[in-house]
Amino acid sequence: MRLLVHDYAGHPFQVQLSRELARRGHISTHAFAGGLLTPRGNLQKSSQDPELFDIVEIPMDRHYRRDKYRFLRRRRMEIEYGSEVASLISRLRPDVVLSANTPTEPQWRIAQACGKTGIAFVPWIQDFYSLAVAKLAAKKTPIIGNVVGSWYRRLEARALRQAAAVVAITDDFTPMLLRAGVLPDKIIVVPNWAPLEELPMTPRRNAWSAAHGWDEKFVFLYAGTLALKHDPGLLRELAVSFQDDPATRIVVVSEGPGADYLRARKTAENLNSLELLPFQNFAQMPDVLATGDVLLAVLEADAGLFSAPSKVLTYHCAGKPILAAIASNNIAARTIAQAQSGTCVEPSDPSGFLHAAHRYRLDDALREKHGAAARAYAEGHFDINNIADRFEQLLLNAAHK
Repeated sequence: MRLLVHDYAGHPFQVQLSRELARRGHISTHAFAGGLLTPRGNLQKSSQDPELFDIVEIPMDRHYRRDKYRFLRRRRMEIEYGSEVASLISRLRPDVVLSANTPTEPQWRIAQACGKTGIAFVPWIQDFYSLAVAKLAAKKTPIIGNVVGSWYRRLEARALRQAAAVVAITDDFTPMLLRAGVLPDKIIVVPNWAPLEELPMTPRRNAWSAAHGWDEKFVFLYAGTLALKHDPGLLRELAVSFQDDPATRIVVVSEGPGADYLRARKTAENLNSLELLPFQNFAQMPDVLATGDVLLAVLEADAGLFSAPSKVLTYHCAGKPILAAIASNNIAARTIAQAQSGTCVEPSDPSGFLHAAHRYRLDDALREKHGAAARAYAEGHFDINNIADRFEQLLLNAAHK
């Protein structure tokens, strides 16, 4: 099978899947968008990779980071990007295209390119961009937001109906897919995971923690995107609550508007407890996560319907307790509850978030219990062989429809 896995975001577990499928004898090209401000996986081909594996970086407009939150400019850039992916599809002529984390406009162009050439198109639904765009646009201008949301929902539905199969990360997405017109027998649910073998547990004191002077500190660590659907205010409140504790640090490894907000608050309020760093190379992530005594996640309540923070799965590999402010109906919150790997409060409950943080600060046994449960969950659910079995079969079926 000749396969193109397109992951717009360039996240870690999608490229792990591409490598594994190449090891199984499939010609596997992994494509991603260059220039995005987001955590990345291992996106460099090495001498240890299978010969059948290749990586293609598709450049974004050089002004994308600057104009990401300017709707019309961003839309133009995403349309241009979609055309670049369509050209890649025409050159490679794969049997099947698996496309993840892709905004609606480029996803539609990918679907069109596949339809014109008889290539099986399989969208891998990590969230619903149409819902996200509608909610964010409505916050600024409700009338225009509703119009924009309606347009994107229709375009998203057209792409989904054209698919040979649709991979959803949770059963929660099934009702929305059915409303979009996807036939029930085309929906395959495969939960997300994290690349366990690439995220081994490392000592709490390590080269990364020593380099930043945190070997002797208690560290609450947030690593990942802080965009419009995340509330950095909770992290600021956490820093304020530990401002008088010189042995505690709130470390945020992120970039973008949320990190910019925290940087401004750190300066304005002299928050010595708050430390800010840019995204780190994926190879450093085991040591980065090991430095955190408690790992943090936040997601606004109205994002719970269309978004599942993958950082929570990555955190499980680290074997550390997780403190999250995520709505209880979100799949990430349910995963924490199922694994018994941490504490999850509603995003509207900052006092509960702070109370749980202070409890973790004082309770060594609780941290150890939840951390051990986190790693056990990862080891029991993130076996790439079992996961690749499912993807291999569904992609083969899609290619032969």
